[in-house]
Amino acid sequence: MTLSVDLFFSFRSPYSFLALPKTLKLVADYDATVNLRPVYPLAVRVPGFFKRTNPQFLRYVGLDSRRVAEHANIPFRFPRPDPIVQDMTTLDVAEHQPYIHRLTRLGAAAQVEARALAFVDAISRVLWDGTVSGWNEGDHLARAADAAGFDLAAMDAAISADPDRYERVIADNEKDHAASGHWGVPTFVFENEPFFGQDRIDLLIWRMESKGLTRRKT
Repeated sequence: MTLSVDLFFSFRSPYSFLALPKTLKLVADYDATVNLRPVYPLAVRVPGFFKRTNPQFLRYVGLDSRRVAEHANIPFRFPRPDPIVQDMTTLDVAEHQPYIHRLTRLGAAAQVEARALAFVDAISRVLWDGTVSGWNEGDHLARAADAAGFDLAAMDAAISADPDRYERVIADNEKDHAASGHWGVPTFVFENEPFFGQDRIDLLIWRMESKGLTRRKT
């Protein structure tokens, strides 16, 4: 019996990116599907979040995410440019957010096709693995999408023609994410139980095994 888990994911979250290798291994090793569901980052979902949080928060995330990547041997560097347009001195978030809206809607478009995990993995590596500066320029995203079996131009055109359709997908994701019992990303949800963080995947597998999760036959 194939078991299914939802994964609430943000393109700006370093831990969401760092969760992808283990997530892909979960799908490869076990009879399971992962329904990746993109949501907007806290900077967009919760206006003023970074101004209210402890000022040490961002410094620690930077330190810890690099450490996690080094420990797991995952190529890693914060995206250039940041997917969120934000003044990191004042922490003001710009009203106009061209990067994160496009990325999240593209993720929603892939979700509609039930292939969001493959798409997001390909795109996220362009942002986060350190090989590309100016990921938003040229054909970096298009080539990554093509390698994953997607036509980026066609996706952008579909989104431009009906952006509200994809905003509704994102809004539904955010509603279900909030209902899961956690607010952060990455959050995995299995049978209404949330597992927050890239470091909870082993615990998720343990829970799924208790519900009949089996390894794929080689």
